[in-house]
Amino acid sequence: MRIESKKLRASARGEDCTLNIAGVCSYDSATVVLCHLPDESHGMARKSDDICAAFGCAACHDAIDGRAGSLSAVDRLFYMRRAMVRTWRRWIALGLVKVPK
Repeated sequence: MRIESKKLRASARGEDCTLNIAGVCSYDSATVVLCHLPDESHGMARKSDDICAAFGCAACHDAIDGRAGSLSAVDRLFYMRRAMVRTWRRWIALGLVKVPK
């Protein structure tokens, strides 16, 4: 089952970058989009589910996707995991994702 949400995608608009890659991040919230991160749901010409994503500025998005810079595999995994958790926390604060008590 594919997990897609227009609300989650739209929620990135105007948010702070959660990737915050050292020496890369532009801190420009005007360029932040929902960056889909690789997981088992993605494939050829198919993005990952919307929950496997993070808020990323254009510069960090390019670095994570390999279009700019050269992050090591370890650094890339660190930044993606940290950003995904930061994004989930923001979605919970916005009420877009609910966690039962």
